[in-house]
Parts: sequence; C-alpha cells; structure tokens
Amino acid sequence: MSRALKIGLAIGGGVVLLAVIALFLIPVNQFRPHLEAQASAALGRKVDLGRLRLSIFSQSLSAETLAVADDPAFSKSPFLTAQAVKVGVRLWPLMTSRSLDVTSIAIESPEVTLIRNAAGQWNYSSLGASSTVSDFSIKKLELKNGRIISGSTKSRQRSTYDHVMITVSNVSSASGSPMSATGALVGGGGTFALSGTVGPLNHADASLTPFAGTIALKHLNLATSGFLNPSAGLGGLLDLKATITSKSDEAAVAGRATLSHAVLVAGGAPASEPMVIDFDTRYNLRKHSGVLNPSTLKIGGATGRLHGTYNTSGEYTVVGLKVVGEHMPVRDVARFLPALAIHLPRGTALAGGTVAADLNVAGATNGLVTAGAVGLFNAKLAGFDLGAKVRASGFNGLNTGRDLDIRSLTTNVRIAPNGLRFDHLNAAVSSLGYLTGAGTIDASNHLDFRMVATLTVLLGGGVGVATGTAGVLNDVFGAFSGGATRSSQSRGQRIPFLVRGTTSDPIFVPDVSGVSIAMLKDQMLKPPVKPRDLNPLEMLGGLFKFK
Repeated sequence: MSRALKIGLAIGGGVVLLAVIALFLIPVNQFRPHLEAQASAALGRKVDLGRLRLSIFSQSLSAETLAVADDPAFSKSPFLTAQAVKVGVRLWPLMTSRSLDVTSIAIESPEVTLIRNAAGQWNYSSLGASSTVSDFSIKKLELKNGRIISGSTKSRQRSTYDHVMITVSNVSSASGSPMSATGALVGGGGTFALSGTVGPLNHADASLTPFAGTIALKHLNLATSGFLNPSAGLGGLLDLKATITSKSDEAAVAGRATLSHAVLVAGGAPASEPMVIDFDTRYNLRKHSGVLNPSTLKIGGATGRLHGTYNTSGEYTVVGLKVVGEHMPVRDVARFLPALAIHLPRGTALAGGTVAADLNVAGATNGLVTAGAVGLFNAKLAGFDLGAKVRASGFNGLNTGRDLDIRSLTTNVRIAPNGLRFDHLNAAVSSLGYLTGAGTIDASNHLDFRMVATLTVLLGGGVGVATGTAGVLNDVFGAFSGGATRSSQSRGQRIPFLVRGTTSDPIFVPDVSGVSIAMLKDQMLKPPVKPRDLNPLEMLGGLFKFK
C-alpha cells in the first residue's frame, strides 16, 4: 500500500470518527420543539413528543411518546396516542448545519379514536384544515401494530380494530400517494385490507380526500361489529371484495358481498347456503347516503334483483330496498329459510318447484323489516303426511299420502327480527283442495295460524271430527255450505282448523268455534286462482294487489 493511500485512508477515517463524535455530541432533544411545531403546522392540531434519542445506524430520531390533539368540538382527549415514534432524518445536514430534514415517520402501537357526530361529521375531517404548511413531502409514513376505535356521539357502542398496519409512500401535499392498510376487528370479528392511492389531502374536509383502490373484508361478524342486533340472536359473516373510486363528494363502489351463516330473525338458525350480492352503488360522502343501482342477489342457483337507497348518518344504516325474484329453484331457497326462522317439519324436505317474491326491505340494519308477496309453485313437501297429522288431532277421513304436493302457495309476509306474520295465505294442494288462512311464527318458532280447508276432492269415508266436536262443526259447515250435513261432507266442504306447535312439529287442532271461517270469509268467497293459468308474478299481483 502506498504512503499516499495510507494517508488518505487515515484522513477519511478521522473525518468519519469526528462526524460520529459530533453526532453523539449533538443535543438532539433540542429538535423536539421544531418537530412538534412542524407536525402541528401540517396537521392543524397540537402535537406533543416525548424525549428524543438519536440512532446513527437507522438514521432516525426516536420519541418516547406521541400525542395528537382531537378536534375540540369532539373531545379534549387526544385523537392519537402512541408509545413511540421514529422519525427518519438525513444525517449530513444534521451534522453540518444542525438542520432537520425528515425522510420518514413510523408510529409504533398508536391508538386512534374516530368519532362521528349527529350531523355525520368525523373528528378527523378537520385535519389539515388550519395547516400553515403549503408544501411538504416524506418518503414513507407508517402506523405499526395500531388500534382504531370507531363510534358515534349518539351511542356508547364502539367498534375496535386491532393489529392495524398502515403504510403510505411518497407522501405529498400536492399529489396522490400509494397506501395499504390491514387490521382485525377485536373479538374475532373479521379482518380488512385496503390498498390503492390516496390524496392529495382535502384541506377543507379530510374525509373527502380522494381515494382509488380496493377493499376486502373477510369473515366480518355482523353482530360483533354492531351491524345486526346481537341481543336478538341475529348474526352472520360478511366477506366482501370491491373497488372504490372517490372524488369530490361522491364514491363509486362495486363488487361482491357474500353473507354466510346468516340469522336474520330471532329464533332462526344459521343458513346453510350463503347469500351472494353483486352490487354497484354510488355514495354521497357529504350527505352520508347512497343509491344501490340494479344489482344481483343469488342463493345457490336462485337469482333475484335488488335496488334502492341507504343512509349511514345515524347510529345504524337505514335502508329502503326492493327485492324481486321469479322462477327461483325451491331447493336453493330452502337452504336459506332457517335464517328467517322457518324450519321445515322434522323429517321433511322441500323438493322441486320454484319460488317468486316481490319484497320491500326497510328500516335500520339492527331491526330490518321485510314485507311483500311470496309464492311457491309446483313443489312437494316430501315426507309430510298431512292426513296423518290431522287424524292425530281428531279429524277423520283425510288421506293425503306421504308427500304433500303443493300446486301453489301464495301469501303476504312480514319478516321482522321478532318473528314473521303471514296474511292472505292461499294454497292449492292436489290431494286435498284449497287452504286459506293467516297467522304468525314468533321468535321461539311457535305457530299461531287460523286456517280453513276447502275440499275439492271426494274423500273416502267422509270427513268428520271426533265425538264431541261434530255437532259444532256441522253447524258451522251448514252456515257456509248451504245447509249441508256431516253425512254429506265432500267436495266444497269447508273445515276450519288451527295450527299450533312449532315449525318443526306442527299440531293441527279443530276450530270448534268456527272463528277461522268468520275471519277468513272474504278470502274464501273469492274464486280460486288456477296457478297453471298465471305466471308467478301475475299471481302475486292479482292476489295481493302488488304492483
């Protein structure tokens, strides 16, 4: 090695050593007021940092604590707190001129509180609104292993997301920045992942900052998240993949949502078939309301259409949706019935046929009410011997076979979290005739139906009732059947009865008072509708005056 090279290396080494010594001698804590002032000016919120330390190897300043003030209109408590924050800096300017050139910010274990007031405004909306910094940029901003608590001033209920990781690259006040975010709802409530481009910051309202990217929710528990009412036993898991494009005050969101293991009515059981919705919506970020454009709903091979509106300004989202479906395979729809607290009798199964529906879904998501017309056509309740059921309750002479062939069954239905109500229920049963009635299924699956059977077939041995009730029913039949007697009961006879028990084990009871006939007289006097002459939606409209 030449003497000149040795001298050069010695000088270089000496310079590096002096630089390192200089760095250690720099009182880095003197930069804390400057960092606090810069951050406060950029956010428009007071920022407090703990004691600073310098790391030469990572080229950063570390603060022991961090606190960012909330909007005073919301709270005096901090908007953000963190156990530590690491600020990347350029060492040469720090060494030579004691100037601070920030390259990155990494916030460790932050806790962020997001609150929305009664007017729908978020506490982060004012971030940057009073900023005195016209232009800034850093290479990377990170929130590591954070916690986000979200809620409303209208309610004490809060949703907490844990293990939140947020990374924003090439942060600039003048352009968009690539970003990604992941996290999990506390209590096994599901996970989320967000990625795309965010910015530039909307200084007037940070919640209107443009974003373009994708969002994915996995196994989001609708009860844990507060979307459904867990106290009523409601629930379900939501998986969602969607694209989001927001600009100014409108966001366009399109994608697929899958609701599995749904329980939408108290007393229901998780559906074995998921509901899949391919949706397209436009959401107004200022009004906190949106329009669901014509979208598709699928349950297995059953397909329906839906559209409507929704509003998220309150504690719970309020919706007004229209759902229409026709020629939907019974076997697929039947797998979702348990979610609506409709349990088929034990040992039975719905086979063949189609379902039609014309429904309105309205109200807050913690108490949705679905109402409209539903029809079942050319189906079979396999394994259900209606004749045997009614004979066990005291009726004689009804022989319907091991399976119940249903040519048509139409009804007005109201589905609420506390149970179901059926009005104008009309059924055409091949082995019996026509059934007319109304009733309810409560949250415990108990049945309370008043029904009348109008016979259209001549049944062997005549239809009668066990001793003790025959005289009363004979009088009832006479009043509504032109004076016919028990000995001549056949086609055209009307038999009033009650349905009690549960959906899994229905019990048929003679209505010896005849109240059912009196209540349902107007319906029974209408001429029967022949299902083969009408398509399903025409039947629903004709029977129940729906348009």
